Amino acid sequence: MKEELLQTEHGVRIALNHYETGHKEVLVILPGWFMTKDSKSFTDMAEAFAESFDVILPDARGHGKTSGAYTFTAEELLDVDAVVNFARNKGYEKIYLLGFSLGGALVVNYAANYKGVDKVIAVSAPYSFEKIENQMWRPEAWFMTVFRKMNLKQWFSIRPHPKGLTAPKIAPIDVVEKVEVPTLFIAGEKDPTVHAWHTEALCEKAICEKRFELFEKCCHAEDLFLQQRERFINVCKDWLLK
Repeated sequence: MKEELLQTEHGVRIALNHYETGHKEVLVILPGWFMTKDSKSFTDMAEAFAESFDVILPDARGHGKTSGAYTFTAEELLDVDAVVNFARNKGYEKIYLLGFSLGGALVVNYAANYKGVDKVIAVSAPYSFEKIENQMWRPEAWFMTVFRKMNLKQWFSIRPHPKGLTAPKIAPIDVVEKVEVPTLFIAGEKDPTVHAWHTEALCEKAICEKRFELFEKCCHAEDLFLQQRERFINVCKDWLLK
């Protein structure tokens, strides 16, 4: 793996981890809010997927080593497009997107508004930002965060935009019908942050080739990988390689 810096036309410096393992297909993994490319859950995930694909794992704006401030999907599509163009310029034959939580919203919105990706996986993707329940006081949320994902050094690198929460945003439910590429929607049955109905509703409204996969007794976003690693990797690989 090597870390690379991507300077975008709109002034954001994107830091990314590039796992070059000799494949003709690349999987771009987009973590959600408060997760970075160096979070252990994502480095472990990237290494697992790198057996079957090259992998690109960027920090979102306002996270880790990427500049700027996070706008909660209001402006991040520009960054996703820059990362996809980076992958395209590397000569990959196929480009896949795998997004988690707000990263899941981004992959839906990106596939609806841009061309150039071949398949999409949206994990714990919200119906819209405004409808996210975010019940982080529930015991299952605290257990997964404190005991399995907590990394204060990385968390202190997070920089939200002061107007990010109120900035206008694309609601995935409003654009999902425009997605033309095959899309897998995955949700956790016990998700305390983005309840499973969000992602299921997106799948129901989509008109592309699609599938909804519910992970029973699982929580939110990358928790599905942490709680059911083998199943999660296999479900994603089966979708992308079929």
